[in-house]
Amino acid sequence: MSTIQVNTKLLPLKFPNGKELPYTNPLVMAVVNITPDSFYDGGKFATTEDAIKQAEKLIAEGADILDLGAASTRPGAEFLTPEQELERLLPVLDHIVKEHPDAVISVDTFQSEVAKEAVKHGASIVNDISGGTLDDRMFDVVAKLKVPYILMHIQGDPQTMQVNPQYDDVVAEVYEFLARQSDKARDAGIKQIVVDPGFGFGKTVEHNFTLLRNLKQFCILGPVMAGLSRKSMINKVLKTKPENALAGTISLNTIALLQGANILRVHDVKEARQVILLMNEYLKARS
Repeated sequence: MSTIQVNTKLLPLKFPNGKELPYTNPLVMAVVNITPDSFYDGGKFATTEDAIKQAEKLIAEGADILDLGAASTRPGAEFLTPEQELERLLPVLDHIVKEHPDAVISVDTFQSEVAKEAVKHGASIVNDISGGTLDDRMFDVVAKLKVPYILMHIQGDPQTMQVNPQYDDVVAEVYEFLARQSDKARDAGIKQIVVDPGFGFGKTVEHNFTLLRNLKQFCILGPVMAGLSRKSMINKVLKTKPENALAGTISLNTIALLQGANILRVHDVKEARQVILLMNEYLKARS
């Protein structure tokens, strides 16, 4: 029987509490934005109560990982202090850890102080959109925490990334960044690294589709996460808005799986699960 992922020898994600997540099938990471200003669902789950309800809905739909983000990283977003970020994050995190002890929780942050506190409160993964470039303490902190680290590429920072992004060769440059930062992370002592090419983070529509078409190349570096859900690369092509971009998201997630993605980061868990099930049937079929 064929399987979706290109790299069939990946070790499972392992967490300090002994839990493991194998890559038997691609994993689904569910986005929970505890923010007033995220590009798609900003304000929908800004209160603790609403964020908890959404997290529990996504768990029920089969999310493998919950990715809690308390600071918006949309283009032009302003930075929060660690204290501001933790004030939003911890009430939601603490509730999920208490009521859903088997849930695997990722913290979406580029601030090492937030990462450290989140893991103390029960988070199991650090998802850093900056790949260690916006906080020079991040690698050392994550190494001491002994949790998996998601290392994403970004050109610039959230305030500047979409101001005329340019590359001579976007695939080569993103690959070189991820390889270089992965080496630095390993040298610091991080054992488990997932790479993410950073769709929409300092890229034009053309850059994003070029990366998607060449996603298999990044599998050489290890597990690959694809975060395509409802992003502008869909909306600019289809002339739609994020709230109407589910069909486009499903289409691009299908391509990402064919190109070797091991984790899909999504707002819509049920539909991502359906994509994976249908893809498995397609790959089992005889040619």
